[in-house]
Amino acid sequence: MLELAIHQGVATLSLDRPELGNAFNAELIAGLRAQLAVLATEPAVRVLVLAGQGKHFCTGADLNWMKAQKDASEAENHADALQLAGLLQDLNDFPKPTIARVQGAAFGGALGLICCCDMAVAADNARFCLSEVKLGLSPATISPYVLAAMGARQARRYFLTAELIDAPTAQALQLVHEVVPAEQLDEQVQRWCQALLANGPQALAATKALIAQQSSPLTEQLKEQTSALIARLRVSAEGQEGLSAFLQKRAPTYAQEAAHD
Repeated sequence: MLELAIHQGVATLSLDRPELGNAFNAELIAGLRAQLAVLATEPAVRVLVLAGQGKHFCTGADLNWMKAQKDASEAENHADALQLAGLLQDLNDFPKPTIARVQGAAFGGALGLICCCDMAVAADNARFCLSEVKLGLSPATISPYVLAAMGARQARRYFLTAELIDAPTAQALQLVHEVVPAEQLDEQVQRWCQALLANGPQALAATKALIAQQSSPLTEQLKEQTSALIARLRVSAEGQEGLSAFLQKRAPTYAQEAAHD
């Protein structure tokens, strides 16, 4: 589910479910949190690269996880959302420089991971989508980090339309810093790693803390509010219909009604 490699001060933590598009589930979230906790205090690690094995970086939520969410209570969904919120906060607050290496699809919660990293490079074939509203949901849990990256004005469009975002547009929106041909992804990651390894590790940690003090998008109250929102939407009639339609590979009734207007 996760693959970890440490080489010359760089830890590469890869989502390793390529047959499922590296999709999220509860186990993957728990595994990521556990690995981040260990790597944060590992003296040999000075840089963290977050990657995805196979064709895609991360296609969003795992289908079986979505089925479980649909059938869970609001309280269970709330607890589930708090785990994702905790993962995002762990990554956002990671004391060492972080790099997101993105290829293929980066949908839904994947945008949260990317925006929590200090730097992000995408292959020119990468595609991004904040798809939650199509399911009758909201990008609630990831919203503090994605909003900090793209700004409220752009979020008004892309949160609401759920349209596909190509790599150059993602760069213009500041979701990623660089876009390169797919075969040059590792080269760009290596350039950043070399630059970071040339800097003082204590200075890097202090500088990350400095930036966080002045621009942190998250408070405990906001984490609670966003988790409560997605939990409420998942068990609502519209959320249940959206999730059912997605799992059944049909258009939801609200989309059909819109088409007839």
